[in-house]
Amino acid sequence: MSTGPDITQWPPPDGVTATHGPALLEWAACAPPEKSRLCLVRGARGSGKSQLLAWFLAGSASHPSTTVHATVLAEGLFADAVAWELGRQLGYGPLAPERLLERLAVDQRPLFVLVVDLHRSGRGPADRPAADPAVLFRDLLAPLLELPQTRAVVEVGDTAYLDGLTGAGIVTTIDVGDEPFKDAGATAAATAQDDFLLPRTPEGRVQWDKASATAREHALDRALTAPEPEPAVVGLVSDPGFLVHGSTVSLAACLADERLPAPRGLRQTWKLAAPHLSDARYETTERAAVLHAAALESSPLLARYLLPLLADHAWAAVWARQATAVSALAAVPGKPGTILAADPLGSLFELDAGTGTYRVSVPRTAAGVPRLDGMAACGEHGALLLGDNGALHSVGEEPGGVLGRIAAHHGRAGLAHADLRPSALGHSPCGKVVVLGDEEGSVHVWSLEAGETAPLSRVLHSAPVTAVTCLVLPGDGQTLVMSTAMDGTVRLWKTSADPMPRPVEQRPALATAMTAQQTSVGPLLAVAWNDASLHLWHLPSGRVRALPLLLPCSSLACTPPPAVADQPAPSDSRLVLTIGGSEGSYALSLDAERLWSQRPPAA
Repeated sequence: MSTGPDITQWPPPDGVTATHGPALLEWAACAPPEKSRLCLVRGARGSGKSQLLAWFLAGSASHPSTTVHATVLAEGLFADAVAWELGRQLGYGPLAPERLLERLAVDQRPLFVLVVDLHRSGRGPADRPAADPAVLFRDLLAPLLELPQTRAVVEVGDTAYLDGLTGAGIVTTIDVGDEPFKDAGATAAATAQDDFLLPRTPEGRVQWDKASATAREHALDRALTAPEPEPAVVGLVSDPGFLVHGSTVSLAACLADERLPAPRGLRQTWKLAAPHLSDARYETTERAAVLHAAALESSPLLARYLLPLLADHAWAAVWARQATAVSALAAVPGKPGTILAADPLGSLFELDAGTGTYRVSVPRTAAGVPRLDGMAACGEHGALLLGDNGALHSVGEEPGGVLGRIAAHHGRAGLAHADLRPSALGHSPCGKVVVLGDEEGSVHVWSLEAGETAPLSRVLHSAPVTAVTCLVLPGDGQTLVMSTAMDGTVRLWKTSADPMPRPVEQRPALATAMTAQQTSVGPLLAVAWNDASLHLWHLPSGRVRALPLLLPCSSLACTPPPAVADQPAPSDSRLVLTIGGSEGSYALSLDAERLWSQRPPAA
């Protein structure tokens, strides 16, 4: 009995799919994959190549050997943009080509990629590498195919892109012919010239928000073909309206050309923002918020221009410090707007969450503390520090105090069983509860006021815990614990009852940090993921809002904004969320009331 793909699971073949579909299915089902990891589909324009690939994709999920894990429409893209899209679809987030290849080299799962219109790829100045489809194949697809678990179907106009390919085994070619496929529905109407017109004000200023999608997407491409391209291109890359509304990919390709004059700091800003702006889900205000956050440090003039666009938006960045690496953060109880921060050397500082400035260095009494992986600020009790070796250290209180007892308890447990070593540390905003996670998947809750000698513990995960936090709920005073682990789950546990039987979220990604805070509209939970996304949960309703993470995040801290003299008290729905990691730190001002009332980007 055959275990290969069943052609009856595909749409009924017709024309080019009837002629070449069986050959494509036979290649996809061949074993072992090393015999041929690349199938090239070639033919003349209109010969039916795209129809064949669409037919294959429609039924591909019906069998493991044909399941396509990522599909990229390569027309108008260059290597960076293709890598962003592949990373996004594969659950890594938008990554540069070299970082995507690094992640895939570690991930041993089978990977089947479908690339459409490779021969029409490329963007930017015609004499630069980004405009050449062969560079996309050489810099990204060829190294991708050298990974033994990878296979790809690639649509091309000819086979020139195979030059220099190594390690991909035998290349299979399906030639659909040099004659256009005769199909009444296959002809495409030429784009109307009116689609490229740019509406202008009486003063001559372009109204980008009223321009057609075609005009916004191709304005820079058309400028490159103008009789005097440099002034036209420079005018566009200097126009903040075009930066918000224009083609992310075209701008990235042009800014990669160092010959092109660009406003100060724009290249650094675009390098940070472009991977996220390439996500088609983002609408104008969300794009402006991403661009503003990326511009805060490198292009402050652009950031100031964009800020009025965010007056009614649910979130906006307030500061950024790419040169300031952070290994741990914790909001200081009873001091709104104050964050306890640790640098990679383990030094502690008080950080102003509203401005990003360091207020004062905090003396440490624990000698020999290694790089920190977590921190709990506990008000009058001081702070508890988690080293990257799983050891706990107390700071700011006598060794025999409650934090010292917690450190000693888990130190003994970790020495007895390696799986019981702490792997995550958090605390309640009020500073009265400390929560820890360990390598076994258990979560341990300590009350700092009850004089406990042992924690309340539960096994919540099947893998090491990566982040924990908790809230003391108003009214009944019960503790709500939130945790996440290397199994990709986020779990809730109200300590007066049994843990919830199912996770509230499970993703094919790793959560790297979490924090929680009370607001006037209910508790907020923030979870950072390693696919460059930040999830903000409204816990009473279960609604979630996804935001982009501009920098890798290993720690989060959330606090009400500080009161400012001679100014009205901030709204109870406003928070400042500080994001820190190895490549820098930044902070977002959040309006919790608007976060879930505004329409988020479409899924």
